[in-house]
Amino acid sequence: MAAKRISELEQAWRDALFAKDEAALRDLIHPKFKLVGIRSTGTVGVGLEDWLSALQKMDIASLEVRVIDAIACDSAIVATVDAQWKVRFMGHPIDERVLLTDVWIENDGKWQVVRRHSSPVPPGVNIE
Repeated sequence: MAAKRISELEQAWRDALFAKDEAALRDLIHPKFKLVGIRSTGTVGVGLEDWLSALQKMDIASLEVRVIDAIACDSAIVATVDAQWKVRFMGHPIDERVLLTDVWIENDGKWQVVRRHSSPVPPGVNIE
């Protein structure tokens, strides 16, 4: 149940990203959302408004998401997602594969992601 529901939500998020559909994204993403990541340059922490602003500077060529695992606990679902994307951000090409941990909560009768942790996956690493 959790894996199927999360796969649908992750796909809806992916589709809204491609469309740059801010209304759909705001419906899927909790106002207290934060993206946390680790990169070679250090840690990153980005809130919803900054994340939406950055999206406007992206040209997404491809984005694939695959839910590896999901567990439901009361009104929360934690998902592990394998994602790969190719984008241009402010003119710079990015081609990366990341392992995501998304925390979805039920808020006013709808599911919204409140936290996302992103870690790069080194080339050649198999995730299952």
